[in-house]
Formats: sequence, C-alpha cells, structure tokens
Amino acid sequence: MAATSRRCELCVAEQALDLAALFGLDERVAVVTGASGALGAAMAEGLAAAGARVVVIARRSEGLRAVAARLERRGADPLALQADVLRPDDLRAARDAVVERWGRVDILVNAAGGNVPAATLADGQGVFDLQVEAFRDVVELNLTGTLLPSQVFGEAIAAGDERRGCIVNVSSMAAQRALTRVGGYGAAKAAVEGLTRWLAVELARRHGPELRVNAIAPGFFIGKQNRRLVVGEDGTPTERGRAIIERTPAGRFGDAHELVATLVWLCGPGAAFVNGVVVNVDGGFGAFGGV
Repeated sequence: MAATSRRCELCVAEQALDLAALFGLDERVAVVTGASGALGAAMAEGLAAAGARVVVIARRSEGLRAVAARLERRGADPLALQADVLRPDDLRAARDAVVERWGRVDILVNAAGGNVPAATLADGQGVFDLQVEAFRDVVELNLTGTLLPSQVFGEAIAAGDERRGCIVNVSSMAAQRALTRVGGYGAAKAAVEGLTRWLAVELARRHGPELRVNAIAPGFFIGKQNRRLVVGEDGTPTERGRAIIERTPAGRFGDAHELVATLVWLCGPGAAFVNGVVVNVDGGFGAFGGV
C-alpha cells in the first residue's frame, strides 16, 4: 500500500513538471468579447497560440474582420461573430453559433468595456460637472457588459460534460487606485472586481469547483480609448502620460501581449485551485506610493 501511495505521489510530481499539462489549451473553445480592442485582440492571439479554438466577438464588423485576419495569418481558424455585449439576444445567437460549430464553450474572456468619452472630465472640471447619464453608460458598458456574457456563455460552460471551464474578466488599476478625471470608469471596474468574486463563489457552489472566475487588472496600456490622454500626436507622453510612467516602477507603458501569459495561466489546468482573484499586470503601479 505504501509503495502504491509513493507511486501516486511521483505521478503528481511528474504532472506538475509537465508545462503542456499546466498551460496547454489544446482543443479548448475560448470566447473573447471586445476582441477588436488592443487588449482583446492580443488576448485572442495568445489563446490561439496556446492551442485554443478562438471565437472573437465585437460590436463593429470592421474591427472584427481585422482581428480575425490577424489570427488567420498566425495559422488559427477563428470564428468571428458580431454581437453587442449589452444585447442578450445577440449573445445567445453567438453562443448558439459557437456550440453548433464546436459543440461546447470552455473559456470566456470578458474584454469588452472601456471608458466613455463623456464620462471623462475635461481640464478644469470636477465632480459636480460629471454627467450622470455618462456615468450610467460607463457602468452599463463595463459591469452589465461583463455580467450578460457571463450568464449566456457561462451557462454553456456549466452545461459541458467536463465542466472544467473558466471566465476571466478584465478590470483595471483604476478600480484599486483613484485616478483623476475617470471616476465613473474606476467605479465601474471596481464593480467588475466585486462581480468577479461573487460569480466565483456562486458558480463554484452551484455548478462545481471546476468552473472558475478570475480577473486581470491591467496597468496602463495604450489603446484607442486612452491614447489622446497619455500620448501626443507625435507619440511622446503627455503630462498625464509622464506622470503615469513616473509612478510605474517598470518605467514604461505596458504592451498588450504582456497580458497573455497571465491569461493563459488563469485559463489552464495549472490554475485549477485559483478562483475569485484579481491579478495585477501593471509594471508595479499598484505597489508604488509615489515617494
């Protein structure tokens, strides 16, 4: 009996050293919302590189076609579906298309979101100038735009035979540190982190611990939505951009592909005991007090 137990321990140790077993996503079906954005596109590429069958979802067809073409050039065979994360009917139609093609959903990455221009205070504006409707819009986009796909695609993940699936939400350092001018966005992302923990608990309790929910909180990455705030037309940092870099120990903005390793880890078997956490990928921004 002791010898058998020892052999089992060795098997577990050998499996722990098998990187493919820990991080490989072969044949897994991964859905990425907001896939036309800089972060969503990089995440989709990373999942495909790890072996997943990737479904890219975006609201606008032009951006969707562009990211699908990028994946195809890398040898992937993506399924590109146009859908609005705030429209349940769109999401259900997309889910049915995924299940029809590949029979299941294993991974959902909620990368749709971002700020709303009207919810960003201009120079000289303060709290009393924030438009309530714009505040509602940014909360709706980020919070409801995370909840609805989690309900629709999460139901398909829970229904799978293996039920070893996961949801990865996208938060922001704005959820954890107060940033000037973007209070609505920070509040929305803080709500996403709370939702992440609640989903993790409820789904594990009701559908089994193999269904996990975590989040990634990126630091400062340049995308279409924040470019005008952090870099000028010549590509050099604005005053705000310089302040960000000064408070980021890495001394630079992040590159979207630097999120991939964290994402693949959270989606893979090696993170089977990781649930309800928010992982910062921020170059040390959240650790620095500015002094």
